Amino acid sequence: MDLRDIRTWIFDLDNTLYRADVSFFADIGEKMTTFISRHLALQPDHARELQEEYFHDYGATLSGLMDIHGMDPAEFLDYVHDVDLSVLTPNPALRAAIAALPGRKLIFTNGSRGHIRNVASHLNLLDLFDGGFAIEDANYIPKPKRPAYETFNTVFDIDPATSIFFEDTLRNLEIPKQMGMRTVLVGEEPDWGRTDNLTINRPTGTARKASFVDAVTDDLAGWLTEHASGLVAAE
Repeated sequence: MDLRDIRTWIFDLDNTLYRADVSFFADIGEKMTTFISRHLALQPDHARELQEEYFHDYGATLSGLMDIHGMDPAEFLDYVHDVDLSVLTPNPALRAAIAALPGRKLIFTNGSRGHIRNVASHLNLLDLFDGGFAIEDANYIPKPKRPAYETFNTVFDIDPATSIFFEDTLRNLEIPKQMGMRTVLVGEEPDWGRTDNLTINRPTGTARKASFVDAVTDDLAGWLTEHASGLVAAE
């Protein structure tokens, strides 16, 4: 892939800027279940079913909760993202690879602003980025819905033709590719809608056949070092 004209490097956060630990996502999943159970006065099993259903139908559990139940997004996000980050280990090689990239570096996540700040700071990466775009910034419209990407592009004045998008969820790359961005799927794709976080949502190799995926890697630091090493900022 020729990256000499790339001016904007866009990264998802969870399971992209780090390899997701099962216990980390289990903690978030359990907190979602608890919040939903309390908010809607449901048994945990029923709350978990709604959690998974809304994730698959809306792209984010929160979107379904807001649309159908009028849930307060700020309260929900503050609660579910208040988790132990100690299981996530900073990666010096990834920091060096991102620091060496020319142009702007941005984070685009379905998580909250606080989640960007907390996780990226813990990973010793936050200072490398020129901006972050969270679910609040998209008016609570999540990836993979097109309006989320359109708002992102407007906020950061993105030229898709000179941008590349790194993301761990296959379906979240289709719209960026349609817009003209280059796309890289990072790692295998766990089914984050499941609270056990142990299933794979697609057969191995499916992404390599997807027309909207330009590259696949399970080593982001290594990929950036190999493909972007020596690049200089485009004029």
